[in-house]
Amino acid sequence: MLPESEIGKNIRRIRRAKGFTLEALAKKSGISKGYLSKLENSGKAPPVSTLLNIAKALRVGISELFGEGLAGTRVSLVKQDERQLMARDGSVFGYAYETLAHKFPHKHMEPYLLTIPAKVKHHPFFQHKGEEMLLVVEGTMRFEVGGQEYVMEEGDCIYIDADIPHRGSALNCSQTKCLIVIFTP
Repeated sequence: MLPESEIGKNIRRIRRAKGFTLEALAKKSGISKGYLSKLENSGKAPPVSTLLNIAKALRVGISELFGEGLAGTRVSLVKQDERQLMARDGSVFGYAYETLAHKFPHKHMEPYLLTIPAKVKHHPFFQHKGEEMLLVVEGTMRFEVGGQEYVMEEGDCIYIDADIPHRGSALNCSQTKCLIVIFTP
């Protein structure tokens, strides 16, 4: 069982692993977005009734919110059919993020299988704290970072300071699949 100071962080981890935004979880649980944010960032656990609402909305048992069964986890296997679609910033532009390690608690890196569709109307730049590694596993893409443009083919890998604006787009009229690992300090 997690100490009280870690329960909010565990709720955030589960929420993100299940692809919920704060707003979506607030709506589904009947708890305000502001209170959920405060809960995830505070060192205090809410009343059990609140935890029950959150657990129900996330479709997990309340024991998972308390971190039961997580203490000894040092290995996490996610089978291909267990991947979950995850909502991230690029999702609104058609990018698809499949989780590759959502079962591992308190991870420092977030690996995804990223699918960039062939035709996207808007290719935004992304920028966030941390580092990012991207390996093309299928297709060809254009990757822009720091004012430079790279054409990446299957097997090519790039590692960047994610605080530099960056974006990727599929080339040759076909989708591109990438292994992407994001580290946020």
